[in-house]
Amino acid sequence: MKKILAIAMALVLVLSFTACGQKSSSSEAISSESSSAAQSSEPEETPAEKIDVKIAALKGPTAIGMVKLMDDAAKGETANNYEFTLAGAPDEIVGSIIKGDFDIAAVPTNLSATLFNKTEGKVKLAALNTMGVLYLVENGEAIQSVADLKGKTIYATGKGSTPEFALNYVLEQNGLKVGTDVTVEYRTEHTELASMLAAGQADIALLPQPFVTSVLMQNEKVRVALDLTKEWESATKGASGLTMGCIVVQQKFIDEHPEALKTFLEEYKASTAYVTDSANLDAAAELVVAQNIIPKAPMAKKAIPQCNIVFLDGAEMKTIAGGFLQVLFDANPQSVGGKLPDESFYYTAP
Repeated sequence: MKKILAIAMALVLVLSFTACGQKSSSSEAISSESSSAAQSSEPEETPAEKIDVKIAALKGPTAIGMVKLMDDAAKGETANNYEFTLAGAPDEIVGSIIKGDFDIAAVPTNLSATLFNKTEGKVKLAALNTMGVLYLVENGEAIQSVADLKGKTIYATGKGSTPEFALNYVLEQNGLKVGTDVTVEYRTEHTELASMLAAGQADIALLPQPFVTSVLMQNEKVRVALDLTKEWESATKGASGLTMGCIVVQQKFIDEHPEALKTFLEEYKASTAYVTDSANLDAAAELVVAQNIIPKAPMAKKAIPQCNIVFLDGAEMKTIAGGFLQVLFDANPQSVGGKLPDESFYYTAP
């Protein structure tokens, strides 16, 4: 009996040791599998490196469409690092664009052709961002048609760019010659001219939005006399649209960072859509004020819907810009830099 009991106890001990051994082996196996799984799992994808992009724009409609993008960039919420420079007049940034200091710029549409010619094709047109925003405003009721401008003095801004050439073309098509029938005096910045008009120091002025709205809010005697966009369409018999602003890009940037450019255009398009959505008008106005483009939100709210902000690229861009530049070239070749750009002037996303 004792012998049987001893054998039974020995058997129990053997089974216990076997079970422990199996449990240990099982734990090691699980640990090994977990380790292998961790080692075999692919590492998390590293975010693409952000590209630094230098962008220039003019204070006015050409920059208003960018304000949401500017705000997103300041918060670090954009795909790339955007550094913005805002200028009061085209001549403040033309030299830097020609030297390649800016990768992308928002400029008058006719200036884009001049830049293309001056840089021998190193600056390309990528999109249109502003259609007609020019208005002749006056203190009084004397100007009811273009013919009424004969013998008058017009104060204007934008010498050497779209406002000058558009005004000259409209006047000439109505039988008026600058320097003979009409005197045009230019000021450097829109803000200076707006202040003159608001203070009653100028009777007739050619101004773009949002400065027209600014003047109307400051001086109730000032009124919009003529819409230059309508006068342009009448002068061209509907053959061309008056496009005021556009986006240009350096060929070097296109070659070196095609994906960054594609992303910028997508983000910029979204920014213009945000700004022009009436549901976002209050927020957009605050962003415009934050960028010192318009001094006060109520003024910005009235001006933004009148600024004709768009985003047009591809075939539509080529059609509108091509017709516009042709009209300017026919009237004055120097308005587009001496010659019409060829097909390589137009950048279209691959």
